[in-house]
Amino acid sequence: MAPRKTSSRSKRPVSRGKSGRPPRQRHARAHAAHRAKTAKSSGAAGTKRWSHHVMETSDAMDIQKDIFRTGSAESIAQSLKRSSTVSRRRKGTPFQSAMSMLNFYINRAGRNLPKERRDTLQRAKRKLREAFGREPR
Repeated sequence: MAPRKTSSRSKRPVSRGKSGRPPRQRHARAHAAHRAKTAKSSGAAGTKRWSHHVMETSDAMDIQKDIFRTGSAESIAQSLKRSSTVSRRRKGTPFQSAMSMLNFYINRAGRNLPKERRDTLQRAKRKLREAFGREPR
């Protein structure tokens, strides 16, 4: 019986499937096929706006419209606190829900968020902690 081949990086044997390729390459091909199928069914615009869909249909909580775009740090914190304490559509504590919604917006905006707005939202995090009586970081 011939010895099994080992990879160049380690001494472990390389497992190969039916196609003769290592598992990683088989997975990449399957993932690419899934992406192509998904792009056909949902359209190009649909795949880029999943966070918009989450904001519209999520059971997280109901928030004031455009609060992240227009409000000051204080008004954002107060609005999130009010929404999270009143809402029955949340799973965690009111503080967790409010903070996660704020972080969700900051993370999804990414590089498109202007520095001034990012600074305002970071101040809103501090104000939110104060509003809920949490220790400042």
